[in-house]
Amino acid sequence: MPIPAPTADTRWRCTQCANLTRFDVVRVSRTREFWHQELSGSPVVEDAQVLDGQIESVACRWCAGGGSIELVTRPAGPAGPAEE
Repeated sequence: MPIPAPTADTRWRCTQCANLTRFDVVRVSRTREFWHQELSGSPVVEDAQVLDGQIESVACRWCAGGGSIELVTRPAGPAGPAEE
């Protein structure tokens, strides 16, 4: 079962150690790429589009907690500049 990716309103959190910032992610992607073949024979990818992708697993980098990652709501951002 694919794991949901964080959105603008959510982020991952490890339920074992409360980590919010470091995760090992395994994902599978199908891409379309534009390759520019250099005269030397070395390819350079100049443009890439992700056509389809799934996150297969997410593990906490700090405690290696696999299967203990949840999506939580992001905190509200700081207030804008004060009105004069």
